Amino acid sequence: MTTAPAVFLMGPTASGKTGAAVALAAQLPVEIISVDSALVYRDMDIGTAKPDADILQHAPHHLINLMPPTQAYSAANFRQDALRLMADITARGHIPLLVGGTMLYFKALEHGMGNLPEADPIVREALDAEAAAVGWPAMHAKLASMDAATAARLAPNDSQRIQRALEVFAISGRRLSDLIAEQSGQALPYRVLKLALMPSERKALHERIALRFEQMLAAGLVDEVRALLKKYPELTTESTAMRCVGYRQTLHYLAGDMDIDALRERGIFATRQLAKRQLTWLRGMSQVQPLDCLLSDLNDQVINQVNQFIKTDS
Repeated sequence: MTTAPAVFLMGPTASGKTGAAVALAAQLPVEIISVDSALVYRDMDIGTAKPDADILQHAPHHLINLMPPTQAYSAANFRQDALRLMADITARGHIPLLVGGTMLYFKALEHGMGNLPEADPIVREALDAEAAAVGWPAMHAKLASMDAATAARLAPNDSQRIQRALEVFAISGRRLSDLIAEQSGQALPYRVLKLALMPSERKALHERIALRFEQMLAAGLVDEVRALLKKYPELTTESTAMRCVGYRQTLHYLAGDMDIDALRERGIFATRQLAKRQLTWLRGMSQVQPLDCLLSDLNDQVINQVNQFIKTDS
């Protein structure tokens, strides 16, 4: 097992991860790997807060713009891609810097995926039929009665992951959380510094979230989603990519289900709920070094932490 260093830069949405990562890349021999289930999709730029062309020119990001939004990308796909990239980066004498807010991806990378059963189309069809009858919040409640630990980490409308957890239980008779806990031999072969950008005041983060969603609307989020539907007419609210915060709500707006004020309100609320789940994940992770994301010198603090880590490793 190698003792090569790697850095996790984690945090809820709007916590300043991209700015800190770019500052790190400007001063230290790191290469950025995106840990974001939305940034893998092409043509989804505004609603995902994807780094712009200028940022990417100065601080390239791996694992963004991989595929069209009609395809699915899983935690298992991410782990395979990230491990390959980390090996390449280490071989170049650089340090992998994994940056993002998709906590399930961080967990999969660090601990492995476990021996999970393959997908079963028949089981999935039955679950889809049941969900169509009772709704995904009811399916989430059903999952909670079987596997409270997994349900606690999922939103009531996270149909993809709720379905997968119920599918695993239906096929194996075992809880997804138990199977993941039994993982062995898949530990990440790196010495990892885990930095978590977390707010000292939740209200301040909520204000950032509201401002950022307003900026997304002003930048043309609605037009972006309208263009996505034109280019990829098969997209629906159940498409994996369209489950991303902001996109599902905008689809409902374009369908006439709400006005622009409701879109703004629901988009901000959904983003706050996402941040809440991200913070729950972070509080449950071991050996995490928290940094107040509201600090005026946050980037300097991050650079100092990584510098100390590098010196310890050398």
